[in-house]
Amino acid sequence: MENKNYTIKDIARMAGVSAGTVDRVLHNRGDVSLASMEKVQKVLDEIDYHPNMFAIGLAAKKRYRIVCILPYYIEHDYWHAVAQGIERAAQELRPFNVGVDYLHYHHTDKASYEKACTLLQKETADAVLVAPNFREETIRLTGYLEDKDIPYVFIDFNVEQTHPLCYIGQDSKTSGYMAAKILMRRYQEGRELVLFLNNQKNNPAEIQMQRRLEGFMQYLAEEHDQVKIHDVVLHKKDIDGNKRMLDVFFREHPRAALGAVFNSRVYQVADYLHEKGQKLEGLVGYDLLRKNVESLRAGEVNYLIGQRPGLQGYYGVKALCNHIVFKKPVTAVKYMPIDILMKENIDFYFEFE
Repeated sequence: MENKNYTIKDIARMAGVSAGTVDRVLHNRGDVSLASMEKVQKVLDEIDYHPNMFAIGLAAKKRYRIVCILPYYIEHDYWHAVAQGIERAAQELRPFNVGVDYLHYHHTDKASYEKACTLLQKETADAVLVAPNFREETIRLTGYLEDKDIPYVFIDFNVEQTHPLCYIGQDSKTSGYMAAKILMRRYQEGRELVLFLNNQKNNPAEIQMQRRLEGFMQYLAEEHDQVKIHDVVLHKKDIDGNKRMLDVFFREHPRAALGAVFNSRVYQVADYLHEKGQKLEGLVGYDLLRKNVESLRAGEVNYLIGQRPGLQGYYGVKALCNHIVFKKPVTAVKYMPIDILMKENIDFYFEFE
């Protein structure tokens, strides 16, 4: 249809309803019959109607508050990138009277997560962005939000038996499957595979890692069920202990030539190998942390799988704002691309366009 500016009266005339009905549909105010709503929506679709967002912002008397529940972070780590994406969205949305605040928790600490969830219930929030952890605690949190009719979005991980407005993140199992597929391109008969796991691998907070491992093992079962696999369990804080463990492992397993790390710390393995003057034929890890990228550029890591944490935070806040401010529909699932980075293409990669 010809592009022009349509007034509410124009839309009402075309739909055969009152201007008040159109206004209630556009602003999601309820008290509209299904038949009338369908008539108005049909016209909106035909004219490709888009509300004047800046006019909405200027006219709005209400201020909106989005609260984000995130793990604590340090500069350049995964959650720092998420927070940067959130801040980018917050800056864009300030003209529309949208403010963003944070509640933080320690990633693998259930009590810390429970505290953040409890604190949220004492806050005034129009919408909530959650990086969820600990299934039962998350279900209790979302039960509260649903009782209060507060929309929420999940990023990074999706929790079953909940009803988020939207989930934004990677398909973890598929990313693990792809990690195995690209790594095993370097496999030759007789080579052995080592999975560098962490001592929190069975922690309920590490569901992402568990699902990546599940997808990884699925590919091996389908395509390389004869390969010999070793598990090495590393401790996040015991660097010296890890070195001693790796010394023993590589001394006893000289055929171990391929390796996979399922969290953000592949640089720890790369640093060890660099210090020892060793190199695996293939090493894959996750996330574009600065140290991981440095190891990739140096050729000590062959593949990094990125999941665009900044865009997850950015899209999460924008989805909530589209729902509560602009009354626009929101897609229930937005999967992030499974980005496979090598030293040949890392310098051309950027998350935000």
